[in-house]
Amino acid sequence: MPTLGAIADDFTGATDLATMLVARGHRTVVTVGPGAVADDHAVTADAVVVALKSRTAPASEAVGSSLAALRALRAAGCERFYFKYCSTFDSTPHGNIGPVADALLTAIGERRAVVVPSFPDTGRTVRGGHLFVHGRPLDESPMRHHPLTPMRDSDVGRLLTPQTTHPVRRVGLETVRSGAEALEAALDDPALADALVVVDAIDNEDLRTVSAATAHHRLVTGAAGLALGLTGPHPGASRAPAASRPGDPAVVLSGSASEATRAQVAHGRAHLPHRKLDIAALRADLDGAVEELVGFARACWQDDPQRPPLLYAVDDLRDLAETAEDTTPPAAVLVEQALADCAVRLVGAGARRLLVAGGETSGAVITALGVRTLAIGSPIAPGVTWATAALAAEDAGPAVDVALKSGNFGGTDIFTEAWSALA
Repeated sequence: MPTLGAIADDFTGATDLATMLVARGHRTVVTVGPGAVADDHAVTADAVVVALKSRTAPASEAVGSSLAALRALRAAGCERFYFKYCSTFDSTPHGNIGPVADALLTAIGERRAVVVPSFPDTGRTVRGGHLFVHGRPLDESPMRHHPLTPMRDSDVGRLLTPQTTHPVRRVGLETVRSGAEALEAALDDPALADALVVVDAIDNEDLRTVSAATAHHRLVTGAAGLALGLTGPHPGASRAPAASRPGDPAVVLSGSASEATRAQVAHGRAHLPHRKLDIAALRADLDGAVEELVGFARACWQDDPQRPPLLYAVDDLRDLAETAEDTTPPAAVLVEQALADCAVRLVGAGARRLLVAGGETSGAVITALGVRTLAIGSPIAPGVTWATAALAAEDAGPAVDVALKSGNFGGTDIFTEAWSALA
């Protein structure tokens, strides 16, 4: 029976956290939404991560889906909870990190929770309450240009304050470096009793200290890095074996506009057959444009099954620019729908390996495929792993290996090298 329940605000974040939990000795299952939490393989896990598509949803919707996930996790036996959001604190001035944290605290009956977006293995650190990305303040990083959640302030407390009804406080690095007991005492100070507390952390040892100091907290919030200190009951917990074999049809579906993914697309174009989504064509005839993309991918499989085709949306930020007459639906929505439709048709045509880039795109693809659960497989890069997707439909065919990549994660060559982890 699971005792640790996590709620992730997007699908890439869910697999990111689950990978960390498996590495720390938790038998972990990712469920797509709260409905699959009661499935047999979920209730026999040590930890269950519920993947939601709530990061950019209206705040009321994000709160509602998060509370539904909490209810399902509690019914499954979970006693401790982890609200997982992105290490770059992706949100708008109105949420959704603050509203969801507030709602979870109220529902669990707790008064305070830590806020720990640090994930040093991916270059995210917090010092003096400011969030840095590979040493650059968040508002000077590529995240300042994010099309959905542009981050134009590096001060986590300042970002969070308009989103929450709780006071926002901070505990500095000097307290963290004084050890777990000192940090625990600081967090238990009555002055922080009703607060969301931003905690500095700049390396993995800091995160282990934070985990130790919050072991008695029923709710923690943060990026996947905080799981470094959550040692589970089964050291060396097994990872799911690959469901596919080398040479099985594979495809890369990239909807992310992040700087890292654009570099990965450039590398992929130099090494893989590729086709760029045509926004105008999608707007004029979505079904026809998708069918053309699917036909291209299938032809690539026949020509050279060792080189997965790359279907991508963005290699320049101007690709998603809108004009006054063509903003309904927005280009980003068209891209998500098109790549999700491509995934469904390609899986139906025999695809057994999908690498998906972008949190919103990953959510659209997994939802369209009708995936209920993800079993964590081989890691690819910090924050990125292969997982075996169990499809809900009885006639869906064999399981599919999927890698859900946050836009900012992975090396430049991930589209060409990720497949070796499945061999």
